[in-house]
Amino acid sequence: MKIAGFDIGGANTDLAVVDFDSEGNIKGITVDFEYLPMWQEKERLSTVLIELLGDQKEEIEAVGVCMTAELVDAYQTKREGVLDIARKVKDIFNLPICFIGSEGVVGYDALLNKPLNVAAANWVATSRLAGVVEPDCIMIDTGSTTTDIIPIKGGMECARGRSDLERLGTGELVYTGTLRTNVATLVDKVPLDDSWYRVASELFAITADIHLVLGNISEEDYSCHTPDGAGISVEDCMRRIARVVCSDMDVLTPGDIKSLSEYIHLKQAESVSEALLEVLKRNNISKVVTTGLGMDIIGKKASTIAGIPSVGMDQLLSKEECVVAPAVGTAILMEEYLKKIR
Repeated sequence: MKIAGFDIGGANTDLAVVDFDSEGNIKGITVDFEYLPMWQEKERLSTVLIELLGDQKEEIEAVGVCMTAELVDAYQTKREGVLDIARKVKDIFNLPICFIGSEGVVGYDALLNKPLNVAAANWVATSRLAGVVEPDCIMIDTGSTTTDIIPIKGGMECARGRSDLERLGTGELVYTGTLRTNVATLVDKVPLDDSWYRVASELFAITADIHLVLGNISEEDYSCHTPDGAGISVEDCMRRIARVVCSDMDVLTPGDIKSLSEYIHLKQAESVSEALLEVLKRNNISKVVTTGLGMDIIGKKASTIAGIPSVGMDQLLSKEECVVAPAVGTAILMEEYLKKIR
């Protein structure tokens, strides 16, 4: 039985097709994703879902969906976003379809009654996987845009916050990611040549620029739009980073840019570490499981800063699968749900 798990984000739509045997054991997983800026192109969602499945569409027997795209400013409210995304999915597939919510797996009718329970609940699906790696842990899932920091006890998530707003207040959500975070939101000043310089509060550079310059990601990983519409070479990234201090590569050297990048990377990891310590203190857990595109470069580094041992979800999944872990977890939760209702 093949189940498709979709994680429909504001910037990326991820797919995991999980093949289960008759006992519910996983025989294989295939994953893919597409950059889809929903704030600009939400009407392309239906086409992208079909394109991602490709030849596997006829083999799929059920579909599970989690989402965070309801927050994009193409929608007036999150309710509107959830309902629009859910309707688009339902219109495509003549199959059993369920959605991941803060209270578990729900059908379309239940979503219509309480759409906000489905808003930004992809961390519920990812937590299911982290609990397999370590039954008692804090999961750090760093994607392109945000970082989830979720406590897990006895293999079950026990987050205090249930919505994004609540989790921003509990330390369980940090709005910083591997690719799309504006550098100017991470630092007020940066060190250069034994002096400190304030940064320009413009969208000149993003964290993808920082991490590509440092060799933390590849050009293939740089899947989002660039701030200036230029390329994604190291040289392009350096030019953008130079603008953060109102400069350019005629004035700064590549060594200067790498030094600035190292500092900004540290401050980003420290922001996640600070929230991690808040969640750890409240839950008395001493192990971290990292996942997502930033599992090593942000999650692991934040854990090291906090002095907490960590393991990667790549003990359970491949690195490629970890990048779309919410989609994998969604397919698994969908299979478990179908077992219960049959």
